[in-house]
Formats: sequence, structure tokens, C-alpha cells
Amino acid sequence: MDEPKIRNMEEFAAVSGISRPTVSKYFHDPDSVRPSTRERIEAALEHYDYRPNIYAINQNRRLTKNIGVVVPYLADPFFAEIARMIERQCIDAGYSPLLFSSHGERTLENDILDGLRSMKPAGVLLAPLGRGSDRSAIEEFCKHVPTVLFDSNIEGMGEAFIGSDNYSFVSQTVEYLSRTGEPPCFFEMRHPANPNANKRRNAYLSMMERLGLEPHVIKIEGIGWGFEEIGRQGGLRLLQEGALPTDTVLCSNDRLAIGFLSACYETGVRVGRTKDCSLRVASHDDHPFSRFTCPSLTTAAHDYAAVSDYSVETLFKLIEGGGRFDERSDTLFPAKLVLRDSA
Repeated sequence: MDEPKIRNMEEFAAVSGISRPTVSKYFHDPDSVRPSTRERIEAALEHYDYRPNIYAINQNRRLTKNIGVVVPYLADPFFAEIARMIERQCIDAGYSPLLFSSHGERTLENDILDGLRSMKPAGVLLAPLGRGSDRSAIEEFCKHVPTVLFDSNIEGMGEAFIGSDNYSFVSQTVEYLSRTGEPPCFFEMRHPANPNANKRRNAYLSMMERLGLEPHVIKIEGIGWGFEEIGRQGGLRLLQEGALPTDTVLCSNDRLAIGFLSACYETGVRVGRTKDCSLRVASHDDHPFSRFTCPSLTTAAHDYAAVSDYSVETLFKLIEGGGRFDERSDTLFPAKLVLRDSA
């Protein structure tokens, strides 16, 4: 029986049992991998009669071995964790990652993209500000640099988008909370910095309608990325005024929820699932510290590994293919409900 035809480097890595970053590293520089690994790769090349797109690889060697990674706010633990995983994968594949934070500022995001373009990187992984971004600047950048967007989508920009399915997050938390107690109100910023916030609010409204329940959206004041303090101040005001419409609070993201839990502690409100508690609190993201709050936070978790792995794999495929795909693709990964003591 004939061996299946290998069409690209990703398929070759899968059938040869060698990691894709290692295979990519070999094709960029065979001496950069261990002799035993090189022998395995070369034996697999002969066995499967695979010949990579040498033209594309040679074209890419004219570029630097740098890969740009741009996030909106590096102090946010979600972006820090994703960036950490992306950096490691790039290094393992023989690239040099360059990490930038736009600090939530459109002008700085534009400056970073201008600087990256002059560096001629092999490619860029960009988590844009979203609504705060300069669309024309990003569109122009993507024309000249192989770019994959992640976390925040801007339609038509870059060669691909990889992110989390916000409806998956919210549908799971709303269904669980409504099934096990009083239906939740939705706690969010009036002017959210992260563009995924609007998708989550819309998912909450859709899910409450689907369940035949009355929605309650609570908008708190606050601008910027200091979500914990914004959540704390908004929570204090609501608790002191007795303004919560339900005893179950679903926060737009874990950082707001951490601030809200702090407000509950300051006002003596007990949060949790036991009979002596007066509030349940849940959220979205599985912030790296959410398991250490008091009580530990029930949340819907990103698949951090899947988002980072697929983002990097897609960028490598883009670079090896000459910097363009035939068509743009969107890939969303579902959330996983994580039950802890807060709800």
C-alpha cells in the first residue's frame, strides 16, 4: 500500500512523530538540531519522499528570525500567560520572539507596528486593541508583514484569527448558575477596554432569553485596564446601596470578579455555595490567580494551550507558505466550566 502523500510541513511532522517546531528548525538550519534528531528527520524525508517548498523557505531566510508578539496590556495575567507560551514555542522553533505591549493606547499600538515593519520580522502575532485600534494602520501593516491575529478579531485583517468562543464561556456559566440557584445578573464596565466584553454581554442576553429569564445588566463606571480596582469600587457602591437585583453575580471577567470579591469582604458579605452565604459570584477567563481568591472563583476557562499552540502553528505555516493564505480563517476554541467555592 502506497504511503499517503505529504502535502506540507505540518503533515510531515505528524507522520514522522517529530514536533513541528523541531522540523521547522531543521529546515531553517539542519545543524541547529541534535545529530540524532537530524538523522530521524532525514530518514523520514527519504521514507515519505517529502520535499518541502524550498522556494518559500529560501524567501523567508531573507527575513530576520524575529517574530513579533503584540498584546494590549502585558500586566493582564491572561496576556502574560498566552505570551509566555507563545515565546517558548517560538524559541523552540529557532525564532527570536520580540514582545510588545500597547498599554491600551492606539498611538502606541501604531508606533509598535511601525517599528516592527522596519525590522522585517518573519511574522507577527497580534492581539489588537479592537475597537480602540486604528483599522487603516493595521490593514496597511498586514499588507507588508505576515500577520496572525489572536484574542481580539478585526474582520478582514491578517491572514487568520485564533481566539476563544465567548458564547461558549457565557452560555455555560448562565446555564449552570440558573440551574443551581437564582439566575445571575451581569456585572460589567460601562466602557470596557477589552473588545470581548461586548460579545460576552450579548451572549448573556441571548442565553437569558433562551432560558426564558429576565436579564439584569449592571454597568459600573471606570476607564482603562485597572479592572480589579474598578470592580472593587463598583461592587462597594452596589453592596452599600443594596442595589443588586439578584443574589447571583456573573462578572464579565475574572479581574472584575476579584475586585468584586474584595468589596464583599470589606462589607462583610459572605460569598459561596453554603447556606450561611448570601451571594454567589462567578466569572469568565480562569485568570491564573482565580483559584487562590477567597473563596476560590467559579469561572469559565480559556484553553490557554490550544489558543497559543494553534496561533504559533498557524503563523509558522504562513511563514513557510510565503506569507499569504488562499483565504482568511477564523478558529475559536470553547471554554471549560471550572466549579469552585464562590458559586
